[in-house]
Amino acid sequence: MVEYELLQTASYLIAALSFAITCAYYIMNLRNTQKNMELTLETRRISLVRDLTKSMTDVDGLSSYIEQMGWEWKDYGDFEKKYGTENNVSAAAKRFAIWNNFNSTGAMLRKGVVGIEDLYDIGGNGVLFYWEKYKSVIEEGRRRYFGKENMKDFEYYAGEMLKYVREKDPSYTVPMTLDKYISDK
Repeated sequence: MVEYELLQTASYLIAALSFAITCAYYIMNLRNTQKNMELTLETRRISLVRDLTKSMTDVDGLSSYIEQMGWEWKDYGDFEKKYGTENNVSAAAKRFAIWNNFNSTGAMLRKGVVGIEDLYDIGGNGVLFYWEKYKSVIEEGRRRYFGKENMKDFEYYAGEMLKYVREKDPSYTVPMTLDKYISDK
């Protein structure tokens, strides 16, 4: 009888030990899976930031951006004559490509998919110059054609970037020009 009780106790101990080992193995697997998921999400986020900003970091995108920073106009009517869809399809396409890029990036920023620091780190503060230059044109386009929601995430992106830059340098102001040299005088 004693042998039977010892055998029964041993089988209980083996079952309990097996259960404990199984639990420990399961917990280790859960932790590894969680770490892998975090790494995958971080990789996807970095990839998204790169994809969102690719057109602003390649030669063609930068050339278009710099060209547009040099455009000049007197008022909205003059702007439309020089760069609008009716008279200059190529210029309008270049402009809308950048506007849509900044708007898409702003939407991802607003939704928390990307962070402002990520965008700043890859040169995303260029949105500040571009927004300052085209703000009045976008606002007039909203009034005349598109409604107040048009390019709202572009505006959001510029606003968040300005806040971020001013946290780093409270005296920062957006220059009124980017394509012309500003002397120290």
